[in-house]
Amino acid sequence: MNILVTGGAGFIGSALIRFLIANTKCKILNLDKLSYAGNLQSLSMIENHVNYSFVCADICEKEQLEKIITKFSPDVVMHLAAESHVDNSIENSNDFIQTNIVGTYNLLEVCRKYWCQLSAERKLTFRFHHISTDEVFGELGLAGMFSEQSPYRPSSPYSASKASSDHLVRAWYVTYGLPIIITNCSNNYGAHQFSEKLIPRMILNALAGSPLPVYGNGEQIRDWLYVDDHVEALYKVVTSGVVGETYNIGGSTEKKNIEVVQLICQILEELAPDKPEGLKNYSDLIQYVTDRPGHDFRYAIDASKISTQLGWKAKESFESGLKKTVQWYLENTKKCGLVL
Repeated sequence: MNILVTGGAGFIGSALIRFLIANTKCKILNLDKLSYAGNLQSLSMIENHVNYSFVCADICEKEQLEKIITKFSPDVVMHLAAESHVDNSIENSNDFIQTNIVGTYNLLEVCRKYWCQLSAERKLTFRFHHISTDEVFGELGLAGMFSEQSPYRPSSPYSASKASSDHLVRAWYVTYGLPIIITNCSNNYGAHQFSEKLIPRMILNALAGSPLPVYGNGEQIRDWLYVDDHVEALYKVVTSGVVGETYNIGGSTEKKNIEVVQLICQILEELAPDKPEGLKNYSDLIQYVTDRPGHDFRYAIDASKISTQLGWKAKESFESGLKKTVQWYLENTKKCGLVL
């Protein structure tokens, strides 16, 4: 297959491309505008592979998209290009509206027109896979989990923009018949993640002897998903999933934010005992700071549908995955330029 991956220089997108190159014979085109969070170094190990190519482009530029898609002739589009940091969406929502909503609309329209002119056989096998987030569902109390039938109740400009893009994708299926699949995932973590996110930020700050800022009381709960497990699920969905369906992808690993930070400190005590001068324990760096506006209390994914119907289940425990992640940052911080 020819697979077009939008946002392939990002954290999840680059992990997906590495997986596809290592495990399939598909030809991959990585389309990314290389915003501040895009990092081609995360693909340096496969950049010269015969089945991989890259084009610097913005999904908000419709004419450019048309030329790229016509030339590459994809069998599958896996759409990950998005602005994704909640804090940034609170400070400046414009980029989120443009990329996540307008950009997705552009991509849908270009793909719809492209799909319409395909042969009958290729029309049947074409897929538009939209990768989204559990944040579109809003927040949970102490009980319950998000299912594929959960109502949308986004709380931040980021989650609202992703909810909007989900609705657009579903509408293009219902109205035009474009063969789409949507996945909503829980919080990802792993190697190559940009330093603004919780886990890499805590690791890098701790190594630098800088404060570890925890919002509010740190009691917010998230379901954590190791990125390598996630991309395996994405490939399973796009190759075996049912057109028009939504699949929730979660790690079934709920942790309070403060528990995540404390566990990072414990792992660093083991793997990086030589601390910055004057620091006795990494946990001494933890500081509680003013909570951010609209901070959802709890997310939890019910991943029984993808498990039952497609046979996927997360392999990595949070503890083992986090240890691998910390080890990777210890070995690659300077190389990848991930410094605060």
